[in-house]
Amino acid sequence: MSIATRLHGCFTAIVTPFTPDGRAVDLARLEENVRLQAAGGVQGIVPCGTTGESPTLSEEEHALVVEAAVRVGRPLGLAVVAGAGSNSTAHAVHLQKLARQLGADCGLQVTPYYNKPSQEGIYRHFMAVADACDLPVMLYNIPGRAGVAIAPETVERLAAHPNVVAIKEATGSMDSASEIRRRCGIAVLSGDDSLTPSFAAVGAVGVVSVVSNLVPARVAELCRLLAANDFHAALGVHMGLLPLSRGLLSLDVNPVPLKCALAALGLDGGVVRLPLAPASPAVAAAIRELVAAAGIAPARPAVAAAR
Repeated sequence: MSIATRLHGCFTAIVTPFTPDGRAVDLARLEENVRLQAAGGVQGIVPCGTTGESPTLSEEEHALVVEAAVRVGRPLGLAVVAGAGSNSTAHAVHLQKLARQLGADCGLQVTPYYNKPSQEGIYRHFMAVADACDLPVMLYNIPGRAGVAIAPETVERLAAHPNVVAIKEATGSMDSASEIRRRCGIAVLSGDDSLTPSFAAVGAVGVVSVVSNLVPARVAELCRLLAANDFHAALGVHMGLLPLSRGLLSLDVNPVPLKCALAALGLDGGVVRLPLAPASPAVAAAIRELVAAAGIAPARPAVAAAR
């Protein structure tokens, strides 16, 4: 089965766990979390994305994380969409080739950030990546972080390339998602948990999810219900997760709230790397309340912070 036919449902934007001093990747914890995602029934995982703190990973660490995700996840049936983007086209090409070498199913390619290229520059950037090797590309449209959006007409141009197979739409714009679906048949996945049902209503086929780090089975079920057009049942699942989904992306910058929640559940040490700072006591308390209100029980005693 080609990856193009598997890019639907829930893909977890998985965190990168660090050792308590933040100096190294906690590979044992990462592998454990990959197994938990597989057990929850998600379609795939996305290592080394925004949620995975990719800007603070060395290239050696980046390769270790992707290798572990592939080594553990693939035998368990998970598709691996590896973060491979950069604001340097040459570096994005390099990371795309590295993702292919490490066995990933697809590369996640973010809009070049900080440079603020024109639409023609964006088009040429992604075409260079798509031409570089035969690994499929999932575009990542996130103007809030990149400073510029991929316009729907540019997505349409890119979708003509056989290697450009999907887009993670983190614009928060129903108009953008709708226009992309009107213009071309590229697979659209929501980049915001709070908008997954809304995007599904205009033809999106899944979500790259943050909250599924905590509740993979519930987000996977939400996606299955939406695919079956059972919007009544899907609405119940969505509403049960909505306060938590919104809190994870509003109480502090992602993945600070998520790592705090995972620590409370014993699934991560909660350590983030500078320039991110740990959640304040007030934010941590609010996150714990949201986790409890969503009915999420600790996987085991929350001792991770002391590891």
